[in-house]
Amino acid sequence: MRFAFGKIPPEILEKIVFKHLGVKRKEVAVGPSLGVDCAVIDVGESSIVVSTDPITGALERIGWLAVNINANDIATFGVHPSFFASCMLLPEKTSEKTIENLCAQMDEAAKKLEISIIGGHCEITPGLTHPIIVGCIVGITKRGHYVTSRGAEPGNKLILTKTVGIEGTAILANDMEAQLRGKVNDELLSNAKSFFESISVVKEALLAFETGGVTAMHDPTEGGVAGGIHELADASNVGVKIFEEKLPV
Repeated sequence: MRFAFGKIPPEILEKIVFKHLGVKRKEVAVGPSLGVDCAVIDVGESSIVVSTDPITGALERIGWLAVNINANDIATFGVHPSFFASCMLLPEKTSEKTIENLCAQMDEAAKKLEISIIGGHCEITPGLTHPIIVGCIVGITKRGHYVTSRGAEPGNKLILTKTVGIEGTAILANDMEAQLRGKVNDELLSNAKSFFESISVVKEALLAFETGGVTAMHDPTEGGVAGGIHELADASNVGVKIFEEKLPV
């Protein structure tokens, strides 16, 4: 079977990946399952929420994206992301300036979200054409004080914050700016590039959780809104009725 670019199909996760998970430990409150982006480990009176995500489809601002995309996973559990570690895989002939830019981007994003960068790894990797960053992020909360993507119930309302296509639009506008310049209105291109500032859902996710009554949350990345809804439905074992005309674009 030849796979398309992007996430491995759910049936392969269930057939292969989820069957090779090492030793079961009683501290693991939430482990690997379809549509669930974080693991939860119970330690004493606390729950430690952990997630990991790579940045592979972008060329510009990938350091900034690495922090924000990973932080979104923790925040949609209703938990503030606090600690971040990165693995930077860099192509041959990478300059000091490139490394400095990537680190500065992660530093900027982490400071804005009040996240501490606690470690990581950095290496030159043969065969790469552009940098890849894999992030690991951690949040800590009171034991059991979180929500997952598998709690959606019949009768729930599905709420989308902001609009459809923010991340993809921002990446395309920044990575393809030279090709788009002259073909797209300058104001439109500038506006599209600014969508980066709307990628974070940390603020609204934490606010939603604090209101109470939220049964499930999920942040769509690869696969977009349609993929995110599918993952939420898979995780919760429910169906979802969507009215396309109500999706804000």
